[in-house]
Amino acid sequence: MRVYPIFLASIVFLSNIGLGEDRPVRGAQDRPNIVYIMTDDHASQMMSAYDDSRASTPNLDRIGEEGMLFRNSFCSNSLCAPSRATLLTGKYSHKNGQLGNRDVFDGGQQTFPKLLQAAGYQTAMIGKWHLKSDPTGFDYWNVLPGQGVYVNPVLIEMGERKTHEGYVTDIITDKAIDWVRARDKSKPFMLCYHHKAPHAQWVPDEKYDRLFEDEDVPYPENYNDDESGRVSPVQGATNQLTPDMLKRWKAFGAKMNKEDPGELEGQALKDWMYQQYVKDYKRVMVSVDENVGRFMEFLKTEGLGENTIVIYTADNGMFIGDHGRFDKRLMDEESLRIPLVVRYPNGIKAGSVTDAYSLNVDYAPTILDYAGVSIPGDMQGHSLRPILEGKRPKGWRKLIYYHYYEHPDFQFQDVPPHYGVRDDRYKLIHYYKTRGIDDDAWELLDMKKDPQELTNVYDNPEYKGVIKRLKKELVRLRSELDVE
Repeated sequence: MRVYPIFLASIVFLSNIGLGEDRPVRGAQDRPNIVYIMTDDHASQMMSAYDDSRASTPNLDRIGEEGMLFRNSFCSNSLCAPSRATLLTGKYSHKNGQLGNRDVFDGGQQTFPKLLQAAGYQTAMIGKWHLKSDPTGFDYWNVLPGQGVYVNPVLIEMGERKTHEGYVTDIITDKAIDWVRARDKSKPFMLCYHHKAPHAQWVPDEKYDRLFEDEDVPYPENYNDDESGRVSPVQGATNQLTPDMLKRWKAFGAKMNKEDPGELEGQALKDWMYQQYVKDYKRVMVSVDENVGRFMEFLKTEGLGENTIVIYTADNGMFIGDHGRFDKRLMDEESLRIPLVVRYPNGIKAGSVTDAYSLNVDYAPTILDYAGVSIPGDMQGHSLRPILEGKRPKGWRKLIYYHYYEHPDFQFQDVPPHYGVRDDRYKLIHYYKTRGIDDDAWELLDMKKDPQELTNVYDNPEYKGVIKRLKKELVRLRSELDVE
C-alpha cells in the first residue's frame, strides 16, 4: 500500500504580512493556457497517488507524475460553495462573503477570471458552479443548476436551460472539449472544468453499475472510532454511517439502496452501509478518471499539452467511512485535506513532489502569476509558482487557519461552527457557541502520537505550553486575516 505520510519535514511558509500591497509578478511572452479541473467531495485518501488501498485513479495520478504532487494540500472551509468562492477570489470565506452553501455569491466582486479577461485571456466555466448567482468573468459558461443530477442533466448555457441526454460526467467533458476546440486560437485561454462527481447522490454510469460488486472494499483504520475521546460537539455530529446516512439514504433516492439490508443490525448493518457507499463512490470516480484521461488526450492531440497548465483538485475533503462517518465540514484530516496535482511541461519538472503546505486560497494568485497578471494586494493567498518551480521561499507559512461557519439550522448535518490552526504536528480547534448551541469546547489533537485523531488532549497538563503557543498563533492569524 502506498500512503504518503502526514507528518513530514515542513518547507517553511509565506507569512500573511504585507497583504495590503500589490505584488507584481513576472510576465510571460508566451502565456500558458490554464485548465482548472475540480471534482466535488473527492477525498485525497480516495486518489491512488496518495493512497492506493481503496482507490485506483491512474489518469488523475498521471497529472502529478507528469508534474508536481502536493502532499500537504488543504481547504480553508470544508464545504462546497465556500470553497468555490475562495477559488475565484483568493480570499477566505469571511472576506468573500460565502460563509456557507445558502449564501448567494456576490458576482460583482473581483475574481481571477475577470482579471484574466482584462489581460486578454478567453475564459470559460463548464460543469458544477453551485454559487446561486450567475457566473461572471467568463466569456462562456454552461453550468449545472444547484447540485445537478447524474443522468440526463439540465445545464444552463449562458442563461438558457437545456436538458441533455446521457451521463453528467461524459457531458461536462464533451462540453469542455467542444469549447476548447472552438476557441479563438489567437488568444490564451482559461477553462474551469468542474465535475459534479463524486458528490451525493452517487449514481454510477450504467456501464459501471455493478463494478466492484464481488469484492469487499477495505475499511479505514479508524472506521470503528466510537468518538469517546473527542469533545461533545464532535460526538453529536449527525454524520455517522449508521444511523444518520442510513436514514437519509432513501430520502436522497440514491441508487446505492439497490440492496436490502434485511435483518442486519449493529456492526453488520454499519458494514453493509459502508460497502454500499464506498462502492458507488468508487464507481462514479471511475467515470471521472476516465473522462479526465479523455480530456488530457484531447489536449495532446490538439497540440496543447506542452503550454497548458493543468491543475487537478477537489473543493474539499470527505469522510469515506473514516471515523465511521460520511460528508465533511469537520477539521479532521479526511475533511481538511484535498488532492492537488499540477502539470505544466514548460515550467514544472515531471515527477516533482512537495511537502509544502498549500491552501485553496492560493489558487487564484498562482493562476494570475503564471498568466503574467499582477496579484491584487487584497488577495489573501500566495502564488505556488515558486514551489512548482522547485524553489523553497523563505517565510513560507508554517501553519494554516481553518474556519467552518454554517450553522446546524442551515443543513442536515449537526456540525457546529468552529475554527482552528494546524501545524506539522498539532491541531487546535475551537467549537464555539452560536444560536441555539450551548457547547463551547476546545480540542487539541497530537497528530504524531495520535495520527488517527481519536483523542482530545486539551486537558492534558503536558500540553500546556503547546496550547499557549497555538492560541497565540491563532490570535495572530485571525488578526492578520482580519477575522472579526
